[in-house]
Amino acid sequence: MPSPIRILVADDHPLFREGVAHSLGAEPDFEVIAQAGSAEEAVEMAQRLRPDMVLLDVTMPRMGGIAAAGKIAADAPEVRIMMLTVSENQENLLAALKSGAHGYVLKGVSASELRAITRRVADGESYVTPALAAELLTELSRPHPHDSLSELTAREADVLKLLSQGLTNREIGEHLHLAEKTVKHHMTSILLKLHVRTRTEAALMAVQHGVTANATQHAGKKEN
Repeated sequence: MPSPIRILVADDHPLFREGVAHSLGAEPDFEVIAQAGSAEEAVEMAQRLRPDMVLLDVTMPRMGGIAAAGKIAADAPEVRIMMLTVSENQENLLAALKSGAHGYVLKGVSASELRAITRRVADGESYVTPALAAELLTELSRPHPHDSLSELTAREADVLKLLSQGLTNREIGEHLHLAEKTVKHHMTSILLKLHVRTRTEAALMAVQHGVTANATQHAGKKEN
């Protein structure tokens, strides 16, 4: 008989986390080896215990699940990562996939569905909740004028790159040493130049055209 799939469950809501752990642990092919109440704890446990799979909530305090996914993927690339979240935000979905997540599942799934999806992801498949996958494909297939990217200033390009990584205006400001109101000004300009209506569309356009490198070369003194 093959060894059970060793799972780490991370969620800051104890009742939900324990329910997921109990549901999965009741199956003979699953073994929940640990539970984490924070993203930081999940990263530490993943590094130390090397589970086969980690289930992460997106919106945990402080570090957050997406950042945790990135750290786990970098430190333990053999670990399969699945986000289990209430967030239907496409920016979060994109950021999670870019960070190394292999699955993105909404918390409304039934226990049997969660078990089936967990097996699929553990076996090497990628999975995104179908409704979110359909929305993402629709956005990615929408034609965008590539030349409009060349209209961005160097600073706007930096902001767009960080946006495509799922960062908030505040986090972008921290990375580039800009005031949050300055980031908001740049964001307005970016939307106008790219002829898009939302941050999500701008981020999708950046991913579609490969504008995803780290944005640090133009960081300087804080602008007011």
